Amino acid sequence: MLSTPSKDPLILFYTAFFSKPVDIASIHCDLSGQWTLDKRRLPEAAAVVFHIPNFREIGDAWKYPGQFWVAWSMESRSNYKRIADPKIMRHFDFTVTHERSSDIWAPYLPRASWWEEVRATPIAAKTEAAPAVLFQSAILNHSGRVDFVRELSHHIRIDSYGRHFRNRTIEGPDLGRKTKIDTVARYKFCLALENSSETDYVTEKLFDAFNAGSVPVYLGAPNVDEFAPAGSYINAADFSSPADLAAYLRHLIDTPDAYEAYFAWRSKPLPEALAQRLQELESPVFCRLMKFVQQQKEDHPVRPAGRPRLPFGPRSYVSTRLRKWTKKVPN
Repeated sequence: MLSTPSKDPLILFYTAFFSKPVDIASIHCDLSGQWTLDKRRLPEAAAVVFHIPNFREIGDAWKYPGQFWVAWSMESRSNYKRIADPKIMRHFDFTVTHERSSDIWAPYLPRASWWEEVRATPIAAKTEAAPAVLFQSAILNHSGRVDFVRELSHHIRIDSYGRHFRNRTIEGPDLGRKTKIDTVARYKFCLALENSSETDYVTEKLFDAFNAGSVPVYLGAPNVDEFAPAGSYINAADFSSPADLAAYLRHLIDTPDAYEAYFAWRSKPLPEALAQRLQELESPVFCRLMKFVQQQKEDHPVRPAGRPRLPFGPRSYVSTRLRKWTKKVPN
C-alpha cells in the first residue's frame, strides 16, 4: 500500500556537527514542521540531514522510500573531498553548502543587519607597531597561504596570534571571537587567508576583519568580489608577489587618505548585487531547508511503499555500528 506522510515535515539531523549535536533549540522558524536529533524517528522523517565532514557516522543509516537525504557542508572540497565524489554524492538527493549552485545556499555571508551594525561602528585607533595581524591555527594550505605569509613577513611586520606562525600572545583573558575582533581592531591590516582557493568559499576570515574595522588583505576565492563592496578589501591575487603587495601596504601606511579610502564603503549603500544576495539569505538556512522540503512534499504527496535500504552497504553498517559502540556514541 502507499502511505501518506503527516502534513508537517520532520527533518532529522542524523550526524553531529563536528563534535557537537546540532543545536535544534536555536532554530527559529515560522513554518510548520519539526526538527529532531532522535534517530529512532528515522522511518518517519521526510528529510535526513548528514553533515559530510562527519561522514564516518553515516554508514549505519537506512534510507526509507520517498525520503530525502540532504548532504550538508560548509567546508571546501579540497579539505573534504567526499562532497566532490560522485560515488558518495549519488546517495543524496539535495545539498546544503556554501556553493551558490547548492539546492539550499548556506554561505558565510552575514545577514543585512550585521552589515548595518558594522557600518555604524566607529573605526578604532590603530595602536600597534606592526601594520598587519594574522590569526591562523590550522596548517591547511591548499591556497598556498603558508608560503604566502612566510614570504610576506620578510617584507612587512606581521603579528601572528594563532597556533601557526605565532609570535604574539593574547594579553589578558581570551574570550574567543570577541577577543579576536578587539585585537584585530588595533591593526591597519588583517590577513584574511582562506585554506583553499575555491569559488564561493569566502569564510568568516574576511567578515571578521570588516567587523574589527581593519582592512582585509584577502587570499582565497576567485569571486570574492561578489561577497564584499568594491574597494573594501585588498585582494592578494592582484599583486605579482608578496613583495609587491608589501610595497603597496607601505604606500597605504604612508598615505593616510589612500588608506582611509578603504572605509568609504561604510557611508554608502551596499552594492545592489550584494544587497540582493543578502535579501535572499534573510531567512535562516534551516527555515529555507524546511520550505524546500515542504515544496518537495507538495510535489510528491504520496510516499511510495517499499523496504528501507542501506545505501552504503552492510559492511559500512557494521563498521559504523562497531565504531559508535567503541566510542559510546548514541545510535
